[in-house]
Order: sequence, then C-alpha cells, then structure tokens
Amino acid sequence: MVSDLTTLHELTERLARANDLDTSLREFLRAGAALVGARRGLIVLEPSDGLGPTSTIGLGLGHAELGHIETVPRSATSYGRILDGLPDAQGGSDFLPEPGAPPGTGGFAAPVDPRHREVAARLGYAASYSLPLTAEATGRLGAAVWLYDEQAEPSDRQRDLAGLYVRHAAEHLARMLEVERSRSHLATVSEELLPSRLPRIPGVQLAARHHTGPLGGGDWYDALPLPEGALGLAVGSVTGSGPSAVAAMGRLRASLRAYAVMEGEDPVAVLSDLELLLRLTEPARAATALFAYCEPAGGPQSGGQGSKIILAGAGHTPPLLIGEHRTEYVETSLSAPLGMLSCWEAPSVEIEPAPGETVLLYTDGLLHHTGDPMDRAYARLHAAAAAAPRGVREDPAALCEHILRTVLPGGEPTDAPEDIVLLAARFE
Repeated sequence: MVSDLTTLHELTERLARANDLDTSLREFLRAGAALVGARRGLIVLEPSDGLGPTSTIGLGLGHAELGHIETVPRSATSYGRILDGLPDAQGGSDFLPEPGAPPGTGGFAAPVDPRHREVAARLGYAASYSLPLTAEATGRLGAAVWLYDEQAEPSDRQRDLAGLYVRHAAEHLARMLEVERSRSHLATVSEELLPSRLPRIPGVQLAARHHTGPLGGGDWYDALPLPEGALGLAVGSVTGSGPSAVAAMGRLRASLRAYAVMEGEDPVAVLSDLELLLRLTEPARAATALFAYCEPAGGPQSGGQGSKIILAGAGHTPPLLIGEHRTEYVETSLSAPLGMLSCWEAPSVEIEPAPGETVLLYTDGLLHHTGDPMDRAYARLHAAAAAAPRGVREDPAALCEHILRTVLPGGEPTDAPEDIVLLAARFE
C-alpha cells in the first residue's frame, strides 16, 4: 500500500507540473499506461458541453495509426460508447477475438465489427482497457484507452490505482481545459482589436504577423492611410497581461489612430498626445510605442523625390532597415516608455529608404523568445534579416516568415510566452 501511494503521489506531482492542456494530456496518457501495464494508448478529448476543443492524442501511435483507429465505428469500441454517452459505457476491458472465433467470444456481447478486427490486426493489438474522463464541474471530458499487444487486462490492484489516478487527473484536465478556453478567447479578442486587413497604399507593400501569448498580452500594430497619400505605421506594447491589458491595448490603438489623422506629420506630437491620454485614463499602466509618418515615393507630398519616413519612439525597440546594400537598425533617440516619467519627450528621426528597402517594426516579444540576452537577440535578428535571400526581401510577407523561422527557437511562435508582432513595409 505504501508503494502504491508513493507511486500515485509521484504521478500526480508530475501532472501538477504540466501547465498547459496538451502537456497535461500527454502526461496523463503516459502515467495511465504505466499504471495499467500497457505500452500504447490514446486519449480522445471531447467535452460534453460541445464547446471544445476536441483532439485525439496518441502514445506510441503515429498520425497514420490514429487515423486507422478513427475509421472504426464508435459503437464498436468501449471508449466510443463512452464518448457517445451510452448508459452502459462505464469503461473496462475489451478482448478482440481471433478471426473465426464464435460470436460473443471476447469482451463484446455481439460479434466484433470487421473493421475493428482489421485495424487491430494491422496495428498489432489484441485487447484494450478504457476509462471515461469525467470532472465534477464540467461533466464528461472524453475517454482514454490503453492498448495491449496480447490478450490481457489490468489486475484488480492496477484497476484501483488507475481509477484513483484518473479521478484526480480529470479535475486537473478540467482546469487546464478552462485555461485553454480562456487563452483562446483572449487571442480571438486580441485579433479582433487589430487590423482585419492592411491598407493598399501606392508605392508601399505591407505585411504583418501577430501571435498572442498564452496569457493574452497587449502588443499591437497598425497601418493607416493618411491625407495626401501618406501612411502611418505604428507598433506598441501595453504593460501587463490578460483581459485588462488587451482592453487597454484596444483603447490605445484607437486613440493613436485619431491623433495620427490630426497631426501625423509630427510623430512626437502624436506620442505626446498618447502619453497624456494614458496618464489621465490609465494612471497605473505604462506602454511603449513607435509611430512613423511615411511619404512614399511618387505620392503628392514626395515632390518627385524618394520615400521619406519621420518616426518617434517611446521606449520601443528600434526599427530595422533591410535592403540589398544595407541592413541596419535605425538610431532612434533613447526615451522612456509612455507613462513612466512626469512628461514624455523625445526628438523625431528622419530616414530615406532606398527603392526596394524594407522597414521592419517589431515588439520585444520577438527578442525575448530567443532566450538570449538582449544584445545577442538584436544581433540574431540582424543576422537573420541580412541573410534573407533577394527573393524573400522583395516580399514583405515572405520576409516576416523568414525572420520568424530564423530567429525563433523551433521556427514557430506557437509556444511563445508573450506576444510577438512584426510589421514590414517595403518601399518602391
């Protein structure tokens, strides 16, 4: 008994350390297999409230093998009956009869579905043990099934241990399910507060990438047409996380759009107005921001000259200018974030991108996710941009993808702990 309690304690401790739904499901499946003496298995997440998410995760089973199992009619498997909510589906063992065995042989009261026997033979399992996943607050979450290579089933002791573990694990999985739903809702709200599409401005190609972190951060971007063919570009980040940060981000972005229309030619004035608003309406919050007023070549204000950009930053990461003959950070003056000092002030900077050059604006989440110190993260971003092939540099969307693949560990922002924003503008 002492040994069993120790084992349960170790397994529940491991599960408690899993801080997201996917990791929790995989840890649960692995621990359950150890308890019932199986080598393979799968867990089907299908909450009874129909709000999702739904997924199937395998242990020792590849995507193709899971696909084969999913072709078996649900009524032919014990875990399928659990998912369908049939009253007699309480879990237990199923034995697959050998081909040619008389009807009723094995764990079914009726002949095994031919498709089930065919898939079992292909994957090499002869028996299974299924258990429902049910939590007090949410009801049915799904079902787990472990597969045996031979006709076998867990002993009474193993069933008792597995039952105790599953009851505890189901409550943990229910909590992780609610966290996952909250994250999904925050990400959806955050995306809805950002531009649904980028404007079409003669002389400029635009592309953006945005990833919301698991806690729902306040990073944002914007691109808006301004009078006389000009273009406003902005990126920013609100301190904090969760719904309040997302809401503050939406208010700040909307306010900056109004200030940009009124006095966009003076980025310092735009950020000064934004700082005053933040101080009056969000006294406990700070934010970084960068606003750029762009006059594309060929526009009414360019006078036949090349493109011109006037920008100002408030504690934000410096833009990166990327072209065939140079890749360099724009030297913006050092300034504090909005809301940090008694009065924000910083001079603007003017640059003239050559035809074919791209200005990349981004938030510091991109740098933080590298795991490097900030100086090395900046160097890593610079090296990635400088190494972009010519064809990639000519397409802002491709350039954003190249930056993410090259800079981020694993090449994907899916597990990034905070928001990541990229906004690229290529000037013709």
